[in-house]
Amino acid sequence: MKLYRFLSEDDTSAFCHKVSEALSKGWELYGDPTYAFDAANGVMRCGQAVVKEAPGDYHPEMKLGAQ
Repeated sequence: MKLYRFLSEDDTSAFCHKVSEALSKGWELYGDPTYAFDAANGVMRCGQAVVKEAPGDYHPEMKLGAQ
């Protein structure tokens, strides 16, 4: 099965660490990153979609970050 996650975080090194951790666990970048102003919190936010092939069948209770 192919799994999909969208990672987001404030524009700090925490975002880079989140994406790097996913890549180290076998996730692959999917599409271009996004960058937008979060007016409610007054900060810039980053986002990146990632995908991964995994054995088994999908179910909504899966913890995608643990895959």
